[in-house]
Amino acid sequence: MARISFRAVKALVLAGGSGTRLRPISHTSAKQLVPVANKPVLFYGLEAIRDAGITEVGIVVGDTEPAIRSAVGSGRAFGLEVTYIRQHAPLGLAHAIVVSREFLGEDDFVMYLGDNFIVGGITALVEEFRASRPDALIMLTSVADPRQFGVAELDGTGQLIGLEEKPQQPRSDLALVGVYLFTSAVHEAVAELAPSWRGELEITEAIQRLMRNGGKVISTIISGYWKDTGNVADMLDVNRTVLESVEPTVVGVVDAASELIGRVVIEASARVSASRIVGPTIIGAGTVVTGSYIGPFTSVAPGCVIADSEIEYSIVMEGASIRGVRRIEASLIGHEVEVTPAPEVRKAHRLVLGDHSKVQISS
Repeated sequence: MARISFRAVKALVLAGGSGTRLRPISHTSAKQLVPVANKPVLFYGLEAIRDAGITEVGIVVGDTEPAIRSAVGSGRAFGLEVTYIRQHAPLGLAHAIVVSREFLGEDDFVMYLGDNFIVGGITALVEEFRASRPDALIMLTSVADPRQFGVAELDGTGQLIGLEEKPQQPRSDLALVGVYLFTSAVHEAVAELAPSWRGELEITEAIQRLMRNGGKVISTIISGYWKDTGNVADMLDVNRTVLESVEPTVVGVVDAASELIGRVVIEASARVSASRIVGPTIIGAGTVVTGSYIGPFTSVAPGCVIADSEIEYSIVMEGASIRGVRRIEASLIGHEVEVTPAPEVRKAHRLVLGDHSKVQISS
């Protein structure tokens, strides 16, 4: 078997952007730090990069830089060496390459969108790139609504012949997954770009320029699970997928009046009393659950309180409290949020009646 050349490959992780589809959560939190099974989605990407044998990582950051820096630090906890690269505005994926030019140098690199989630990681993709070393290697997957993504067009033999960013009339249902591999040839292609109608430097246009300039661009269609976690529905679906693989572990305290069913994780110093918890579910460290039902596919972060309530298929972020509420489903609840019942309002009729009116009221 031919030996794969382990030429240096860096990683460029995009963790800027405003996260408009996750508002209001993203008004106060970086969208890449929203937890999936109590771990920020960004961390899964960093771990996938490390597992692929890459150690030098540049993280492109915007206005949420302080939060990203606080969460990731030097990268040492992940076995990585992290450099932070400021992008003053989210001007496109190709613009992220422009501002990262000094960090990237002439090295090959993988560009990874920090809010994307790929089951199985990227090791096989990186090894394929190292072995064949095209100028660009992109991942494609079939999606229900390709108008939201960069879309690839293949010819009858499966060869890539064109790309288009968020087309109104897509030529296929094959969307670009948020992981790209490039040689330094991409820098020349990016330098030729002008802003698109969206005001951004589009990575799809850069790849097409590579092709027009005679570069080798190959695509691979993945059949595994991939999500862009840019909205609440997709975030909850990723949470469900990750929780399906958890192993039941009880480190916290569960009293005799409680019932745990299925794959339930109770982390250290968490306390559960007079409650029913149906997995797969994770209860974070220090969280207190009393007199409640927590249903499948729910992640409750550390330091929360859930009392006399019911919740399932949801993500509850750190420090939140839910008291006396029935019933919560398919929800994303932010840091330090308080959810309580609305005060009971007495029923009343408010009337503005003209002269000689006749009104019948059933009370």
